[in-house]
Amino acid sequence: MSTSADALDDRRLRDGAVVAFRALPYDDPLAQDLVGQVQQEYVERYGGPDGAAVDPAEFVPPLGLFLVAEVGGVPAGCGAWRAIEPDVAEIKRVYVRPGFRRRGVAEQIVARLERSAAEAGHRSVVLNSGDRQPEALALYAGAGYRPVPGYGIYACAPGAVFLGKELGAASGGVGKDEEVSPWVS
Repeated sequence: MSTSADALDDRRLRDGAVVAFRALPYDDPLAQDLVGQVQQEYVERYGGPDGAAVDPAEFVPPLGLFLVAEVGGVPAGCGAWRAIEPDVAEIKRVYVRPGFRRRGVAEQIVARLERSAAEAGHRSVVLNSGDRQPEALALYAGAGYRPVPGYGIYACAPGAVFLGKELGAASGGVGKDEEVSPWVS
């Protein structure tokens, strides 16, 4: 069983700072600011924003979740998931602002997204990235993601990378003795 000290330790970043998470509606101004920043990242790397259709209602619990990661009360990044099949969630919009990179924020975001998707009943997660995001690909490989068939508008796009992971206690999901809030921890 986790203790409150254990819960604090699993939110500690590489530099000792603690990351806190806050669930927000996808159309909240802070969420939209962070989504705008990730879209700008796509423009710089790929020449345009992500064209996948996104409905803010898809990210309302229990159908999905949009998380903001904060370090010292400052928004450091974000991530989201939405249900795309009854037992499959799609991870979207994982982003860390430049001043917070290389500290473990992205790993924390992905772990929280996986945990909440598992608690919502999803057995696996999938995501779409691209070959111009080597940092993201390394993050997902390190978290146990493996190639999956393409889907959506980028299914046949050159450079598109599709990854997935089964959720469960052995792969970062929620163990039976773990105390975690259903939507954010």
